[in-house]
Amino acid sequence: MRQSYLFTSESVSEGHPDKVADQISDAVVDLFLAKDPEARVACETLVTTNLVVLAGEIRGQGIMDTQGNWAPGVPQEIEQVVRETVRRIGYEQEGFHWQYLAFENNLHPQSEHIAQGVDASGNKDEGAGDQGIMFGFACDETPDLMPATLDYSHKILERMAADRHSGAAPFLQPDAKSQVTLRFESGQPVRATAVVVSTQHVEGYDEGERETELHDYVKRVVGEVLPDGLLNGETIYHINPTGSFVIGGPDGDAGLTGRKIIVDTYGGAAPHGGGAFSGKDPTKVDRSAAYAARYLAKNIVAAGLARRCTIQLAYAIGVSEPLSLYIDTHGTGTVGDDRLEAAIKRIDKLGGLTPRGIRTHLRLNKPIYARTAAYGHFGRKADGNLFPWERTDLAEELRAALQV
Repeated sequence: MRQSYLFTSESVSEGHPDKVADQISDAVVDLFLAKDPEARVACETLVTTNLVVLAGEIRGQGIMDTQGNWAPGVPQEIEQVVRETVRRIGYEQEGFHWQYLAFENNLHPQSEHIAQGVDASGNKDEGAGDQGIMFGFACDETPDLMPATLDYSHKILERMAADRHSGAAPFLQPDAKSQVTLRFESGQPVRATAVVVSTQHVEGYDEGERETELHDYVKRVVGEVLPDGLLNGETIYHINPTGSFVIGGPDGDAGLTGRKIIVDTYGGAAPHGGGAFSGKDPTKVDRSAAYAARYLAKNIVAAGLARRCTIQLAYAIGVSEPLSLYIDTHGTGTVGDDRLEAAIKRIDKLGGLTPRGIRTHLRLNKPIYARTAAYGHFGRKADGNLFPWERTDLAEELRAALQV
């Protein structure tokens, strides 16, 4: 591994058009899982100027039958959830307003051919909802065991959103992006060389004293988020580098579910299998197996068995057991990577890393997904039912299995 280098990650706010789409899709997933924990959901969302469109396939008791007939009241609940999500984010603008936007619902029944491959029957266990590869990652750069560049990028925007919602920063609007570049020495971050923040703002905060107020506010947030010692007089700031940013969100650019997969995961510090998370129920291994891979990687690092860990899982549609498990600790492991792979395979409560085993162990059949759809699916605090894949309750068991 290189010991001295620059690395950059970006984040986007809850008001970014793609994140608006992700949050709507996951709000629909939560609505359906609350009605039927075994619901099958693949919900895609398009947002643009005063328009939200849903498309995809679903199946579930009390939701829709196989002929496409909705249960009474469900279409109205879906629309209500969509509008409430947009309202919660804070869009009450002429070009995108939770109350006045047009809404289209094009969800339809799940394909019977997909269902027969996924469902358990006879001696056949529940199969994966699709083929694919999924990656998990953890490192010791931050207390969250996440890449520092992404962790700080997320936290800058989270703090700005909290100030916007509380009224502490009334000049902010929902759409924003951040980017942090850090210099690494001996594999650890030592200095922030550049910070980029572009934030939508109310009219007038792009010139004179008001522009200075906005810039000073952003620098203050960055200074409070990044750890002591990373910022200095040589750090370069790019704050709203294009100038005005009044028109934003879905009015400024269309948004689609699943277009921010690097923001959602590890900020480019680890590979990605290509599958998005939002809008999918946990039978889809794009989501559940990626969560399991993060859970395992995080526990390996939390156990002190490695400073960095990448895990790959692979699945075939309709097949329950993973085709492969691959671990790479990038030369930082205290035991061989092959021993880690063998130890994970011996832990019975993981259910062999089958779709059902993952869902059972992590308790994923719950309406817990709307909270995941902004500021990253990983590096969050495990709290009750929320973010269970961030627990480190497997660390001691791994150490015991490896006798270290």
